[in-house]
Amino acid sequence: MSSNSNYSFFQSVEKSFDKASKFTNWDLGILEQIKACNSVYQMRFPVKMDNGKIEVIEAYRVQHSQHKSPCKGGIRFSDEVNQDEVMALASLMTYKCAIVNVPFGGGKGGIKINPRNYSTYELEKITRRYTAELVKKNFIGPGIDVPAPDYGTGPREMAWIVDTYASLKPGEIDAAGCVTGKPVTQGGVRGRTEATGLGVFFGIREVCNMEDVMKKLGLTTGVQGKSVVVQGLGNVGYHSAKFFREAGAKIVALAEFEGAIYCAEGLNEDEVFQHRKKTGSILNFPGAQNLAKNSDALELECDILIPAALENVINGENAPRIKAKIIGEAANGPCTPEADEVFAQKGILCVPDMYLNAGGVTVSYFEWLKNLSHVRYGRMEKRFTENLNTRILGQIEELTNKRVEDKERAFIMHGPEEQDLVHSGLEETMISATREIMQIWKDNPSIPDMRTAAYVSAINKVATSYLELGIFP
Repeated sequence: MSSNSNYSFFQSVEKSFDKASKFTNWDLGILEQIKACNSVYQMRFPVKMDNGKIEVIEAYRVQHSQHKSPCKGGIRFSDEVNQDEVMALASLMTYKCAIVNVPFGGGKGGIKINPRNYSTYELEKITRRYTAELVKKNFIGPGIDVPAPDYGTGPREMAWIVDTYASLKPGEIDAAGCVTGKPVTQGGVRGRTEATGLGVFFGIREVCNMEDVMKKLGLTTGVQGKSVVVQGLGNVGYHSAKFFREAGAKIVALAEFEGAIYCAEGLNEDEVFQHRKKTGSILNFPGAQNLAKNSDALELECDILIPAALENVINGENAPRIKAKIIGEAANGPCTPEADEVFAQKGILCVPDMYLNAGGVTVSYFEWLKNLSHVRYGRMEKRFTENLNTRILGQIEELTNKRVEDKERAFIMHGPEEQDLVHSGLEETMISATREIMQIWKDNPSIPDMRTAAYVSAINKVATSYLELGIFP
């Protein structure tokens, strides 16, 4: 979302916020409070490296809003980490959680290192020391601030964090809730891996099921038969492609940094993934044609375009050449404000990142609830549901003298596992958030695009929270 060079990332988030706040009736003071970052913690700490040298590490944790507690947001390990970026990402987390009705304030953390340059042991020392610094200043805890993975971090780092936190807070029964995205054995939740990609699919599917919206775009309702282009075959791109294909859409092109491939009959994301693993590139995939540049994929004729890689890939320069009817922002900030203006003129619907890729934080919320309740989802009801369904099925078969097919029988009798419940909670979250945003847009036709409507939704919810808390006497 870092737009043109004269805006910092945080300023461009503020710009989108200001654009949306004109469509609300809130007092200027409340809007200023929502925009501001409440606390910024910048730290430096020494870590002894494997070669015996001491390195001073620069790191951050920003709490953007405490209108709901705890704050929530990932920790990234990257050379590019700076205070402005962490502040911008923390504020986006506030709005993202508000839009999808996840009761957290926004937070974000970052450590300014390239994880590739460090051994596992060095990364562990850095992560544990960072956690200890956060504990010292009360910047982490199940009721205070709950980090999660982001660029350069994953379940391994989250396990180190929860272990460090628990050792510094002996006897804290809810210690596991101090961080999410943990391995399942350490209190993580099943269904976390595919959550963001699945959320992208649920959000766009709901848009595609809205008759009036599809009519305006000149498309039929539903996902089936739609042509889809996915840029990025990482976790989010891979799972987005998978769920669209399974729902009957056609993945006509896939792009990665080494290039792009096109096949009008449709591609299978897993076959392409395996081909890339074997050859080191998605190019020369059997039955597909190579495209000259990876960015060419963005400009193909298609119904749905999903940029799931980097920020700013669609900007004022290439936006006029985009032919997709719907753009689903699976990555963070793939389209610049200039691109938004072009889409509005061309009648392209851009489904904004700040709510579309909220699958991760939604499932993080389910993980946090699981940690606080100390029981796995489905454990209490799975067997009861199975027994009840078996009984009902038996009665129906007895009364009708007909037997249900084995495949249907298994489906009806199946009691929910943790993953089923997590997926169903995510589906409900994405559907209701999509409907809320679209309703705001419908009620106020002067709102230029869906992104602005999403911001309006976030501003209204956060401002209402502040007023109800009585923060402004």
